[in-house]
Amino acid sequence: MSSKDSKLPENVDLLRTRVVIEKDRVFSVSGSDYPSQYPGISNEFSLEAFKKNFKVKIQRLSKHSVEFDLIGVDASIANAFRRIIIAEVPTMAIEHVYVMNNTSIVHDEIAAQRLGLVPIKADPNEFDFMTGDDGPTDLNTLVFKLKKKCELNPVASADETDPNKRYINNYVYSGDLVWEPKGNQEEKFGDNPPRPVHDDIVIAKLRAGQEMDMELHCQKGVGREHAKWSPVATASYRLLPEITILEPITGEDAEEFKKCFVDGVIEVVNVKGLKTARVANARKDTVSREVLRHEKFANKVRLTRVRDHFIFRVETTGIIPAEDIFTSALDVFLNKIKSLQSIVERVLTNENTIQA
Repeated sequence: MSSKDSKLPENVDLLRTRVVIEKDRVFSVSGSDYPSQYPGISNEFSLEAFKKNFKVKIQRLSKHSVEFDLIGVDASIANAFRRIIIAEVPTMAIEHVYVMNNTSIVHDEIAAQRLGLVPIKADPNEFDFMTGDDGPTDLNTLVFKLKKKCELNPVASADETDPNKRYINNYVYSGDLVWEPKGNQEEKFGDNPPRPVHDDIVIAKLRAGQEMDMELHCQKGVGREHAKWSPVATASYRLLPEITILEPITGEDAEEFKKCFVDGVIEVVNVKGLKTARVANARKDTVSREVLRHEKFANKVRLTRVRDHFIFRVETTGIIPAEDIFTSALDVFLNKIKSLQSIVERVLTNENTIQA
């Protein structure tokens, strides 16, 4: 999609490769890179050209989030990855809650819902999906026990009002879940036992005499079935902003121009003793279009977004490491392609048989 490889007029190539931002509209939104759409450019799919243009660049990585660039693909592919990350990467989550005793003020159904949303740190690749009439086994189920009872603190004064001092075990936390190995799970996961990602998620508050006694079964699933199986809190993308200064912006206008953008987007430098505005980091731009409200800058700047450069930001729930989210989605994507490929091959085989 590079403009330097095309033979089109600059204004046409701009519409082909960029989304254009104006004061009162955004246009050239839909892609137009179809075969024979432009004279002199075939646009036929080429695996070698795709390999050359396709890039994945990790920009920021932390324990629970990652920002990476996906370059050289159509919006449909980028959105497919986003949807797969949210809804089709499998994880383990609490599916069944067996209540032995619950005298807290939280109803059984609400407690089960809250427990289901506790992210469980367990490798989903080590478990099978529960299908049909399958019963729970060590191959498809993890078992946790939750047992906690609140009591009065015998050393607290009679007029104590702070519940943390007046009571013992007055909170039920996710950290109170205790894994109970089944079959050979202890041998298999002993070095890295299944557990809640966070130990401080509040399940319920208790008062003296109240207790919760439950058995929890975790099963493998995907986010499209229920949000509790989604490995991410958010997964979004945006197109890379691009700011082109068409005419020099100098003097006090340079300072005013800089203030039209968030910090770090524009810098003012000294060029031959004259203040001059220069693009420092367009990536930080929020595309607020504030600069386009000023008539003095109307013909001096052009705001666009690069059509095939997607900035992904993914925040995980902690079940799957942030650096593994994209590769997990890629595995799902490849399996979908293989399934589709087999269908296409059967259709082509049937057509050839009919023609013969």
